[in-house]
Amino acid sequence: MRYLFRTQYKQDVGLFRHNGDRFWYGLLLLLVLAGPALLGEFYIGELGAVFIFAIAGVGLMLLVGYTGLISLGHAAFLGIGAYVNAVLLARGVPFLVTLPAAGLFAALCGAAIGRPTLRMSGLYLAIATLAFGSIVGTVLQKWTAVTGGFDGFAVPTPTIFGVAIEGATGIYYVALAVLVFVLWVSANLLRSPAGRAMVAIRDSEVSAQSMGIHLARYKTLVFAISAGMTGLAGALFAHYVRYLAPDSFDVLLSVQFVTICFVGGLGSLRGAILGAMFVRLLPQLIAIVRDDLPFGIGRLPGLEPSLFGLVLVLVILFQPGGLNGMWLKMKTWFQAFPFKRQASFRRQKSYAKSERLR
Repeated sequence: MRYLFRTQYKQDVGLFRHNGDRFWYGLLLLLVLAGPALLGEFYIGELGAVFIFAIAGVGLMLLVGYTGLISLGHAAFLGIGAYVNAVLLARGVPFLVTLPAAGLFAALCGAAIGRPTLRMSGLYLAIATLAFGSIVGTVLQKWTAVTGGFDGFAVPTPTIFGVAIEGATGIYYVALAVLVFVLWVSANLLRSPAGRAMVAIRDSEVSAQSMGIHLARYKTLVFAISAGMTGLAGALFAHYVRYLAPDSFDVLLSVQFVTICFVGGLGSLRGAILGAMFVRLLPQLIAIVRDDLPFGIGRLPGLEPSLFGLVLVLVILFQPGGLNGMWLKMKTWFQAFPFKRQASFRRQKSYAKSERLR
């Protein structure tokens, strides 16, 4: 096992714990960069979609996993980012301007919805964000002069310094660059006083307020940051699907984003990426094995939403740490092998937040 010997205080807030992390993350980045040379176009397209969902998952993880605020309206922020980017591109604005503009406009909408819902929490906040998503969906349907309504909106091909970003490889590299940027921003945010305030609000709002943390300010801030990151994902999603329609940003997509956080593991940026891989690749796995399932199960309508719901319930009941928790257990087991103790890996009873003081 590796034992960390800290010689200065900055080591506790560093981006990497030790040189081993730098080596493995650097190697992973090199493999990802070499992906288009090793894989076919179909797989590159699916990995690009995973990167896009991971960007939205990281944004929602800051809200749900680190601040404890549930949102069922993040598909609306994805749609806002997608349409803002597509409409500006159609009017001749460069892609290097439309991409941050989509994130900024979505962040402003997030701050606007976050401010009046500050007194809500739990189920009430989820219902409020769900209503916001319905309002945005109606606007996208009815504002036909801008969005095209149900007729759809063709997304122009973006260019960067005169080079057209088209095909699976172009979207793959742009999405990868944005994902790395979002992870860097999130990691630095969580190391800052604002990040520690977010975690304090998640654990106990009363205790956080008694320590001088301004609840309204930080809740509005995290809503804006989360919505802005989802808006960036929406801008890339527009180029992935190439044709926008209002029904693409429904409540099922918001449920998928929440599934990313819970299945990946709450309170973990790595969990957001693992959850995005699960949510995006599970439909492809279902499509492969659909014809081989017995008793006509593969032809049942609503199979994918049912599996998402079943997996979410099983994870909450039997693996609250999600995929990231499973990875940490496996890593600890291999590090301790063969001098492991069974008690170290025995599943402990988990208590709900309202039961801890009983």
